[in-house]
Amino acid sequence: MSEIASTDPEGVDGVRMTWNVWPRTKVEASKCVIPLAATIALIRPSPDIPRLPYAPLRCKTCTSALNPFCRVDFTAKIWICPFCFQRNHFPPHYNAISETNLPGELYPQYTTLEYAIPHSDPNPIPSPVFLFLLDTCIIEEEINFVKSALGRAIGLLPDNALVGFLSFGTQVQVHELGFSDMSKVYVFRGSKEIPKDQILEHLGLASSVVSGRRPIKGVPPFPNSGVSRFLLPASDCEYTLNTLLEELQRDQWPVPPGKRPARCTGVALSVAAGLLSACNPGTGARIIALVGGPCTEGPGTIVSKDLSDPVRSHKDLDKDAAPYFKKAVKFYEGLAKQLVSQGHVLDVFASALDQVGVAEMKVAVERTGGLVVLSESFGHSVFKDSFKRVFEDGEQSLGLCFNGTLEINCSKEIKIQGVVGPCTSLEKKGPSVADTVIGEGNTTVWKMCGLDKSTCLTVLFDLSSSDRSNASGAAVNQQLYLQFLTSYQSPDGQLVLRVTTVTRRWVDSAVSTEELVQGFDQETAAVVMARYASLKMETEETFDATRWLDRFLIRLCSKFGDYRKDDPSSFTLNPSFSLFPQFMFNLRRSQFVQVFNNSPDETAYFRMLLNRENISNAAVMIQPSLISYSFNSLPAPALLDVASIAADRILLLDSYFSVVIFHGMTIAQWRNLGYQNQPEHQAFAQLLRAPQDDAQAVIRDRFPVPRLVVCDQHGSQARFLLAKLNPSATYNNAHEMAAGSDVIFTDDVSLQVFFEHLQRLAVQS
Repeated sequence: MSEIASTDPEGVDGVRMTWNVWPRTKVEASKCVIPLAATIALIRPSPDIPRLPYAPLRCKTCTSALNPFCRVDFTAKIWICPFCFQRNHFPPHYNAISETNLPGELYPQYTTLEYAIPHSDPNPIPSPVFLFLLDTCIIEEEINFVKSALGRAIGLLPDNALVGFLSFGTQVQVHELGFSDMSKVYVFRGSKEIPKDQILEHLGLASSVVSGRRPIKGVPPFPNSGVSRFLLPASDCEYTLNTLLEELQRDQWPVPPGKRPARCTGVALSVAAGLLSACNPGTGARIIALVGGPCTEGPGTIVSKDLSDPVRSHKDLDKDAAPYFKKAVKFYEGLAKQLVSQGHVLDVFASALDQVGVAEMKVAVERTGGLVVLSESFGHSVFKDSFKRVFEDGEQSLGLCFNGTLEINCSKEIKIQGVVGPCTSLEKKGPSVADTVIGEGNTTVWKMCGLDKSTCLTVLFDLSSSDRSNASGAAVNQQLYLQFLTSYQSPDGQLVLRVTTVTRRWVDSAVSTEELVQGFDQETAAVVMARYASLKMETEETFDATRWLDRFLIRLCSKFGDYRKDDPSSFTLNPSFSLFPQFMFNLRRSQFVQVFNNSPDETAYFRMLLNRENISNAAVMIQPSLISYSFNSLPAPALLDVASIAADRILLLDSYFSVVIFHGMTIAQWRNLGYQNQPEHQAFAQLLRAPQDDAQAVIRDRFPVPRLVVCDQHGSQARFLLAKLNPSATYNNAHEMAAGSDVIFTDDVSLQVFFEHLQRLAVQS
């Protein structure tokens, strides 16, 4: 156990916190500057987590599950809940327990364990549904790329998975897969919103949907409904689908010159959601939308058909000059509500040179826990490899699960403000709900229609304002407790409940801040600040993220730095905080805060991934890692600084969304002369190969698959590296630089200047 914890910062529990010891009072917590928050990787696989074949014991007052922190009276057969101090009797089947004969859930090392919940329902669990939605308003070449990707995906699906297929352009076509001899298609007009009942009526499914009806024993999963005409097991319809894909053509509607094609993405998604509403409650389903351009027809429209109207930019959104934006977002909010109530997921694969409307769809993807991948073409490896990963099995599998809920219990002094990440609040009030709401709040239970191995949520906490209760309980409870209960349906249909219970210590930070400082996790704090700032940028109109982050950082440094008043040169930071200013420097320059060079779609995409990945991955998005390769030394981490560029080095930059291999000038010249092919230059061939192998290892484990850029110093693609480096050498001080290094043409301040300003402001009296 200890080895894992030492190499993996999330440990077996998958939990990381901004502060690992907590101040006792609301006032002291506000002096900590960085909010109290925890991130949890909900179902991250780990060989050390046992699975018990029964349901957990729950406290009769606060419903928390029995865990290793409960006090147990073995003679009276009673356990005391650490959250509400309720005394609970063990049921008769626990009679044999004693200090030497413990049930699994009381083992001290099993702070996280899983329960395989037995099925109360005699019917087999409905198979998962994959409903593919294909945009046909794209050029022939793109259509062919998509067809081959879809063909491959259908071959990878488990045989029992149910598959459905819709195509859309000016209109929506729902393909009936039940009859292989004759292809039958239902067509919907794309110009106006279609209510769910009308969709079901048109597909001949209206009679089958009796609200909330339970399945009847011995009846197929969709009793007397025609849904099985549209959704068939993959093994039964693979041939039909492949034939259908072969015959599928581009949208036939003529597009006048100077116009965009009429594309009704919104109606297509409505029809897909409507079709899935005919499935039994509890069926896990994903709508996998492959979109190749902007919606220009019907609800969800993001731009007019006139090519002279550009797709909205950040500037347009700021000036309220994007006429379709708010209406489209409202439409997708409605769609999100419907999908969440059905328990179904929306995944979007957007491949186009222009925007397709990810910024508007974000709400539906994020609230259902869907996946999103943005690429330039359906032929690009970013799309092809990511799409394949969704359906792959084994090590590479994403571990897609369905119908998840997260429930949080906490010690009575702690309040939950909300969750940031791919989930929806279920509005279940309780004593631990805070007054202020951040993200998905006002609840202690959240829903995740889809979740996978890498899903990670951020929970923001507050302390109750009555300091009296905390102080008076001080003598009694030195520890605080948090419990995360995640229930979900695994890919094989098993219902699983994962229970993670963690404890941290209360400290009296008014007396001494020493312990508080030791318990600060700077990486987690940086990511939480990035998520919080991104959320505020989206929800508050005139929010200035850079100034807000600067103020936080100055307050943090004046609270926890060591210095003499008004003497910047005396300023030092404890090692627990020393990396934090650098994270903030890179966050201010990152794509999460600077939207200048990105489209609203790209910004939405970056933020969705920032919000769902674990801390280590999110930290790389904010502050990329740089590795240097040279002849005379082993590969080693290099400073994220322009000074790391040298003519005889290769650099490997991992900024999460792209991986860059950058060859110094001399290396590039030797490579162009073909030295690596000569037997006496084996060492050079190895030097060229090493970063390629390391880049492939990064790409193999990541979803979405990052873009690989291979470039040379002074080449046009070198901008992918230069944009991420600290500009310590600019055209202003180029004369001081060593030969062979590079300069960056920018007016941005360097980390050094940034730090000098910070010191000056932090020590001001």
